[in-house]
Amino acid sequence: MDVSIIETSSLGDRSYLISAGAVGVVVDPQRDIDRVLALARDRGVRITHVLETHIHNDYVTGGLELARTVGAEYVVPAGDDVGYQRRAVGDGDLIDASPILLQVMHTPGHTHHHVSYVLRESNGGIRGVFTGGSMLFGTTGRTDLLGKEHTEELTHAQYHSVRRLAVELPADTKVYPTHGFGSFCAATPASGDSSTVGEQRTTNPALTQDEQSYVDELIAGLSEYPAYYAHMGVINTRGPAPVDLSLPAPVDPDELRRRIEDGEWVVDLRERTAFAAGHLGGTLGFELSDSFVTYLGWLYQWGAPLTLIGENEDQVADARRELVRIGIDDLAGAAVGEIHTLVAGTELRSYRVADFAALSEALREKDTTVLDVRQRNEYAESHIDGAINIPLHELADHLGTLPDGEIWVHCASGYRASIAASMIDRPGRTTVLINDDYDNANDTDITSAT
Repeated sequence: MDVSIIETSSLGDRSYLISAGAVGVVVDPQRDIDRVLALARDRGVRITHVLETHIHNDYVTGGLELARTVGAEYVVPAGDDVGYQRRAVGDGDLIDASPILLQVMHTPGHTHHHVSYVLRESNGGIRGVFTGGSMLFGTTGRTDLLGKEHTEELTHAQYHSVRRLAVELPADTKVYPTHGFGSFCAATPASGDSSTVGEQRTTNPALTQDEQSYVDELIAGLSEYPAYYAHMGVINTRGPAPVDLSLPAPVDPDELRRRIEDGEWVVDLRERTAFAAGHLGGTLGFELSDSFVTYLGWLYQWGAPLTLIGENEDQVADARRELVRIGIDDLAGAAVGEIHTLVAGTELRSYRVADFAALSEALREKDTTVLDVRQRNEYAESHIDGAINIPLHELADHLGTLPDGEIWVHCASGYRASIAASMIDRPGRTTVLINDDYDNANDTDITSAT
């Protein structure tokens, strides 16, 4: 028996293919199911069952389409009122995909009806457990995604669910979570790439703290999460449409300029320093990287026309794949090519890229406005003296409050700052992007802790 990991690093999630003989079972598949189908072909298995640990809040599931495509049984926790046929399972139910056998454990906390799947060996032993958003590596799934009115109840439930897993499963049971590899679905950052129940007994806060301490600490530590999460559960409950990974329609330079002038969402996918060196005024810079889909989805005005600018079709295709994972399906088109070929008679804009050493020098020489777009908890730990803190996801609502003149923009690494710089860039303002690791600011004398 083999468990293959299908990593989606941009969302911090994992899907799994369990294979034994000619049979395959998939757990928590992402929407771009071509990756799963290709892996199943490589393993020489037929997928007979597709399992969901919960109704996901951070991505659109591919489970329904995958099950329909391959004729598999679709297994979803009982209790969720979904708009499609599925096998609803509850605590103690068995999923027999001989020779693969999985037992359902109700593990509420991340959601009310969340389940885990215990993978059993043919001899009765236990091989692993697929924990979804319950027991993660050194942490647990967050408990506030269904609304503040449910958070305390779900946090207590999460504590007992993780403890149940730890008590009922052997120490050498491998843990296969869905979330926790950078996903905002984790209550705190996860640690490590693999683990066992035994290891979690010594590192997981639900297993090393008393119940009230765990509850208080988890709730106090919950940070903001992406705004697009509000749409994911709705789509997954209703049943996602089949995925479309085709290239969007081409957009010529004149039409591109019209869309920009009309204030539409036009997103430039190029690397952040390339955008800074030359870009079309009025466009937004979202470098295509692992952070791309999280932050675009967070800031995007849901349903607004969205046009992409890419260096080539492959870049646009990669962006489309990322976007469909969170349900942004209807792209208005894409312009492809060197940026100077897309100007339609206008001049390119640009701004400076610098580091924290340069900021330190600027602060000594003159009055300098510093915009910190990290989250408030990051700012509280350490910040540049005198910096204005506006978290990136709130910046659009505060653009009119920013002072004129020169503004230096930073975050923890440069990625969020690059988006912010593209948002505030305009004629009459001098923008400087700090493309640097915030740890380097600590080598200067310009930081302080709250």
